Amino acid sequence: MKRTLAHRVARAAALPALAAACALLLAACGGHDTSASNAASGAPGADPIARGRYLVKAADCAACHTAKDGAPFAGGAALESPFGTFYGSNITPDKDHGIGNWSADDFYAALHDGKAPGKRLYPSMPYTSYRQLTRADADAMYAYLMTVRPVAQENRAHDLKFPYNLRFGMVFWDMLFLKDSLPDASTGQSADWQRGRYLAGALGHCAECHTPRAFTGQLDGAKPFAGAALGRVAAPDITPAGLAARGWTGTDLQTFFGVGIAPQGSAFGEMYPVVHLSTQYLTKDDLRGLSTYLLGDTPPAPQPVKPVSADAAQLAAGRSVYLAVCAGCHGFNGEGKPHVAVPMNGNSTLRQGDPRNLLVAMLDGIDEQKFAGFENLQPMPGFAKTLSDDELAQLANYLRATWGGQPASVTPADVKAMR
Repeated sequence: MKRTLAHRVARAAALPALAAACALLLAACGGHDTSASNAASGAPGADPIARGRYLVKAADCAACHTAKDGAPFAGGAALESPFGTFYGSNITPDKDHGIGNWSADDFYAALHDGKAPGKRLYPSMPYTSYRQLTRADADAMYAYLMTVRPVAQENRAHDLKFPYNLRFGMVFWDMLFLKDSLPDASTGQSADWQRGRYLAGALGHCAECHTPRAFTGQLDGAKPFAGAALGRVAAPDITPAGLAARGWTGTDLQTFFGVGIAPQGSAFGEMYPVVHLSTQYLTKDDLRGLSTYLLGDTPPAPQPVKPVSADAAQLAAGRSVYLAVCAGCHGFNGEGKPHVAVPMNGNSTLRQGDPRNLLVAMLDGIDEQKFAGFENLQPMPGFAKTLSDDELAQLANYLRATWGGQPASVTPADVKAMR
């Protein structure tokens, strides 16, 4: 759940080799069925423009279509992937570079079928999830975007490797893999669950980052929300069992999505802009619905941190590193400091079986985090240049074994691989 972004991002018969290669272009794909259309009525406001503004935020459009320090929705944001770099397009109503000449039908076709006027879209624009949006919601989003300030900013061409730069290959990928539904990770029938299903599956397109992919790039329908590593920060398992194993409750999830910080930690990586630009603006009802869907109508009990055995000398070495570089912000006993750093005791990242995100945070650091209201966390420095592979492995093992209930199995080679 911590991205804690990211996250996040990604995942013929006549031309089998080309079709398979083009399938790998998927930077994001997914879906659930369209039976949740009634749940879409949860977006507030009868005015289509106000409703569209809310839906555009719920759909997290700004994260990909607004560059850092750039004009809103003018494009240019980079989306790194194994296939090259995608750049978010200009979706302001500028007639030369944006969508000013698009009709509502054109906009719906882009969201539903991945077809823009004159070209096929790459699924780095998650039409594979947006496909489930109702026409009424798509029209409201279009109405709002037509009111934003037009920006005459030219779109930047994607920088993709061969053969992924052959856009026509998306015809074959769509034929093979564009689906209307994806199995749910949780079960439920309540109104909150139904609304959350629409928010997570269609608008929030959570599957795009949190579901693993097959070698051809499509989402693995057998493992919805089971976690995936498309970028440097991995999107963790957010199935009911995965969340409960890391101590999450429905109340804590609502706090996390609404504020960005909860007892289990804070949003970082690709998950940070999801909270910063999208989920913090959801209504209380929608926050409750989203959390209900992720855990199901009958959520599993959150699991306490389980004690693990570890070599005493190794833990002592790791604690020495912790006291030297971490305790000043995170506390001598991992209790954290309000408005400075999150607690380590029970931290969701420490409780992940895969140490990847912990190692990335220690190596790269985390930028200052500005959350809803007055809640900010100070920047965390990266230790790639100041701590050795041995020292970082010792630190990781101390954190995981002491406060995460995970084995002290990180090796210096694991750290080196993430540098």
